[in-house]
Amino acid sequence: METGVIKRRKSRQIMAGSVLIGGDAPISVQSMTSTDTCDEGATLAQITALAQAGADLVRVSVPTMQAASSFARLCEQASVPLIADIHFDYKIAVFCAAHGAAALRINPGNIGKSERIEQVCRAAAAAKIPIRVGVNAGSLDKDLLEKYREPTPEAMVEAALRAAAVLEEHEFSDYAFSVKASELNLCVRAYELLAKRTEAPLHLGITEAGSLQNGTVLSAIGISWLLREGIGDTIRVSLAADPVEEVKVGWAILKSMHLRSRGVRVIACPTCARRGLDVVATVDELERRLSDIRQELTVAVMGCVVNGPGEALRADAGVCGAAGGQCLLYEHGHQVGRIDAAQAAAELERLVRAQAAALS
Repeated sequence: METGVIKRRKSRQIMAGSVLIGGDAPISVQSMTSTDTCDEGATLAQITALAQAGADLVRVSVPTMQAASSFARLCEQASVPLIADIHFDYKIAVFCAAHGAAALRINPGNIGKSERIEQVCRAAAAAKIPIRVGVNAGSLDKDLLEKYREPTPEAMVEAALRAAAVLEEHEFSDYAFSVKASELNLCVRAYELLAKRTEAPLHLGITEAGSLQNGTVLSAIGISWLLREGIGDTIRVSLAADPVEEVKVGWAILKSMHLRSRGVRVIACPTCARRGLDVVATVDELERRLSDIRQELTVAVMGCVVNGPGEALRADAGVCGAAGGQCLLYEHGHQVGRIDAAQAAAELERLVRAQAAALS
């Protein structure tokens, strides 16, 4: 599938640090730290790991003024723009805006009085940073729950537009939306409805999606569903797992839809009794060995000669299991040798690093 098949929804652009969001900008990948923000060493280490995995933006929870001071120092050291995630205390938002935040994530409904929201808007405007209005099905205002009786797509959209109206009242329009829910169909429908009601950029995610396996499945379905409709300007895969896994899954979604590419794509067969090499172990080792490669390359790890040669020939580099503990080695559509199956990962790494060097 070519990129042009998906016609992206028109949205206005905002900028979070060096990252453009919306319009024709690349769809960015986000994650969020899970460490105690006041533990600056651990938090910076996690931010660095997320950046190395490919996160364009990292969100950091800032629940206290002590955490805000730590956040300010982290902004000075981080290699990617940081978003301050703030609830309830407008003073924290004002402080973070003035001390390095690339964006703020707030819910105007829990910030409080109009004058407090006005101060947040002024601080964001002065710092020239955007605000993401985050609506969650689990924390809708009581009057909306009374009106709709339960979280519905319509209730979530009304909550988002209500919050935006508050920002607009204070002459602030540099905002994005998210309308997240853990129930897949509810979440998708909310985004579909909201996309028709605003030109603001949309941040996609299925919130509280669950464990690494279940959360990956739910997120992949929901996010790709919306992206296929042209909806979405930035994404976060929410997982109850190491946040680095969120970034990996986010990139996998974008790469599979030909919306964005980065690094090595490994294709592999599911294996069967015909396999001539340990496909699973080889793939695991390859992904570890090649995690630092940024050039766009495709590697095939195929277990046997049924489909193996065809897939390997179409890859930049590949192996195909053969008899006698050996496998066939391929590069750029040609068989270039026969090697011991135990050396498959090392030989593929050698070929890929040479190709990456030639492209850099």
